[in-house]
Formats: sequence, C-alpha cells, structure tokens
Amino acid sequence: MKIKDTKSLCPECGKSLDAEVYDEDGKVLIKKTCDEHGEFINTYWSDKELYDKVREYVPSISHIENPSVEDVASCPSNCGLCSKHETSTVLGLIDVTNRCNLRCPVCFANAAVAGYKYEPSQEEIRAMLRNLRSLKPHPCPAIQYAGGEPTVRKDIVELVKMAKEEGFTHVQIATNGIRLAKKESLAKELKEAGLNTVYLAFDGVTPEPYINNRGRDLLPFKLEAIENCRKVGLGIVLVPTLVKGVNDHQVGEIIKFAFDHSENIYGVNFQPVSFAGRTPADHVEEQRITISDFVNLIDEVTDGQVPTSSFYPPSSVEPIAEFISLLDEEDTAKVTLNCHEHCGIATYVFREKTDGPGKDKLIPITDFIDVDDLFNKLKEYNIKLKEGKFGSRKRVLAGLTGNLPKMVHTSKSPEELDITRTLINVFARGDYDALGNFSKDAMLISCMHFMDPFNFDRDRVKKCVIHYATPDGRIIPFCTMNSLYRESVEQKFAQPLRQKK
Repeated sequence: MKIKDTKSLCPECGKSLDAEVYDEDGKVLIKKTCDEHGEFINTYWSDKELYDKVREYVPSISHIENPSVEDVASCPSNCGLCSKHETSTVLGLIDVTNRCNLRCPVCFANAAVAGYKYEPSQEEIRAMLRNLRSLKPHPCPAIQYAGGEPTVRKDIVELVKMAKEEGFTHVQIATNGIRLAKKESLAKELKEAGLNTVYLAFDGVTPEPYINNRGRDLLPFKLEAIENCRKVGLGIVLVPTLVKGVNDHQVGEIIKFAFDHSENIYGVNFQPVSFAGRTPADHVEEQRITISDFVNLIDEVTDGQVPTSSFYPPSSVEPIAEFISLLDEEDTAKVTLNCHEHCGIATYVFREKTDGPGKDKLIPITDFIDVDDLFNKLKEYNIKLKEGKFGSRKRVLAGLTGNLPKMVHTSKSPEELDITRTLINVFARGDYDALGNFSKDAMLISCMHFMDPFNFDRDRVKKCVIHYATPDGRIIPFCTMNSLYRESVEQKFAQPLRQKK
C-alpha cells in the first residue's frame, strides 16, 4: 500500500527521480526507476508498526528568513540553504580537512582516495562560522569540526577557540582518537580552548570491527584517547558505525562499555552505515540496518529492559524546547530539534549495578515518566503561554508543579534520583545545572540514520537540521552533501596533494 510520493536519487548516476514509499509484508520500502539504470527497490524502515508510531511526532516548520539560494530548481538540486528548506541549523558541520591518518572503507571523505587535498584556510573557516551564526531568526548554536580527521590539522586548537569567539555555545570534533591517544596534552589543550565534546568513532570492544571498518585494530588507541580525555574532564560521545554482520552483535557490549566509563562518556550515537553510489543493490540490502532494526536489537540484547517503546524521535521533544523558550523573557522560540521524525531515535537509560554475576539493571526513562503525558501537557501550557503572554506564566508554572508528580513514578526510578525535583528545577526555574546533572546520571542511547542514494527521501532532506557550511557561502543538508555535493565542493577548493618522496 502506498504511503506517500517523494523524490529520491538514482544510486548510479545521482539523477533526481520520482519515488514511492509503500508498505509490504510489514516493511516500508522505497521504489524508483531511472530511465538509464532501471528500477531500485530498497528498505526504508524494516518495521511498519514502529514507522507509524514515529509518524505521530511530526515536527514544526521553521523557515530561515535569509536563505542563501532561492528555490529556482527542484529539491535537492539547489541546496544552499534554499527558501524551501523547512528547518534552521541545529548543528553546523565544517570539514576542516580531507586528510586523514586512516583509510577507512566506510568513510565519506579521504584525500588519499580523492587524489587532492581539501583544507579551508582559517579565514575561510571563520567566514563559514559567521555564515552559520548569521542565520535568522535562529543563529546556529553548535558546531562540529569534521573531515577527514580534524586533529591532523596543527591549528585544531586555534579553530576551537575561533568557534567560541564567533558565539557557538557548543563545540565538538568528530575524530578517530588516534592523536588524542598519542599526544596526551591534546585533550587538555582542546578542553582549555573551549571544546565541549569529543565525538569518538567507536565500532566495538574487540579488534575485529575495527579491522573490518577501519582497516586495522584501533581499540588500544580508543582506550587511550578515552583515558586522556577523562583525566581532563572532557566529555565523549561514542559513535559506532553499524554494519550488519560486522558489529551489530556488539551493540550490548558497547552500551555496557559506555556505562563502565560513564565518568566522561555521556552517550552512544549509533550510526548505521550509509552506502555510497555504485554499491550493488543486493549488497546494500544484505548489510542495511534501519532504525527499527536498531531498536529491536536493543530490546533483544537488553532482554527487554530497554524495549522499542522506550525510544522516541528527536522531534518529540519540541514541546519541551518551546515551553522553555516561552518562559524566557525574550518570548521567542529558539532553535529546536524539529528534524524529520524518521531521521533518528533516542532514549535516556539509567543503570543500577547488581551484586553477583547477573546482568546490571537497565532503566529507561520511560519506565518512570509518562513521556507522552508530559509532552501533551506541555503542548497545552504552550498554547496558554502564547495566548496569555506573561500574565499566564505564574498559573502555568503552578499547574506544572502540581501535575509533574502525577507523571512520575518515583518507585520505579533509579535510587537517589529525585526526578520530580529535577524536572521542576529545569522547567520552572531554568536550572540548567540540574539538567546537566541529570544527563550525567543517564546514558543517551541514540541512532541517527543518515541517508544514501538508495533510501534517499526528499521529505527528510527538507527537514534536516544538521548542515555543512562550505567555503562558497552555502549551507548544505548533511545527506545531500554526502550523496550529491561533496565531490564538487571539494574539487572547487582543491589543492594538489603532495606526494611523499
């Protein structure tokens, strides 16, 4: 049965194609036909029931007021951001180099493979930072330096300082961790420069996934990098690239590892591998892991302690962001996670250690908070705040304080966690230290499934909130950058690659 019509891409030539998303035998598939390369049918979501549940959390639309390009061509052939884009930038990305100290088979970019160097100057990077901060009405609040491997740049510490100078409240780097392991002082230098988070590629707890995904055993470097960051209090999010048959069987052990190192590891963001064009379609289907595959796998490896029902799309938390914004004196909604409901999924999980050889007890936040009741109540309050302006503020806060205990089951919450008081402090008093302490007690388990030409869906692109800034002044959604634009952008600003003698 047809679910919707959309636009997709030919995996062979990249041409924009009409596509149909439909369900068949409990799965959601996407189908399109290229005049030259034939028909392609690929899995979009492997579980129709979960797909439908997530569809209930349709995000808002927040066009930017100053698009860089007009909608003079059909999406996605004119990214920049264009005036048809339906979200602002929550996380900006800048590839500061395509050089790397590895040659990973699953990587988006690699100078050694490309045959040229792409490495924007500091002046170009500052211009890109300012471009992201100039977005109206919501300047981009967070930036990630990526690549390539950003730490191969000798000025990476200066670039972190630069991002803070330009007003970014959150700065992170995506890294393989090798230089953080080899140069112990680097973590301290980055921390002092203002780095908030290390986004660390972490594919498993044994050598095999690294040998397959990265070409060599990198686990010792990962452990050393984590320890060097721990010594200076630098937070880490683990980022496993999931490939079916390679490391999907280690998902449970990766989560356990994160909890065992929770002093400075705050989350695990699993990323199912995206497939570049010209990959055989049967190979794609063999190794494809969808978001629904991921949550079902979590349910399995945790023996049902973290069921599929405990996961929600990022768009579900929009009522929280809007509520906090409406309570702010500025009375304006700030940038929020209004990405497409099918882009990702997440939950917070707590752990209680158990005595003896048994498994530790995992407690998802949905075990002790009626999440849907909370979201719906906040939506009601948001309407009252908008209609009554500040005159309704005290009444709304009183109502929230009275209703929160009804939504929280303290008997099911982790020991020593006063979740009701934490929520009141965050919502009613704007105490973000309380939110930070809560986050440190919990582990964010998430999955972001970036698209490739096989499962590309224009509707998701239009609601993308993770955007690349480029030296030519454009701001390009993540999945179109890696499916369509990366090569042309890099070649436009390419430099000759020095050959080692």
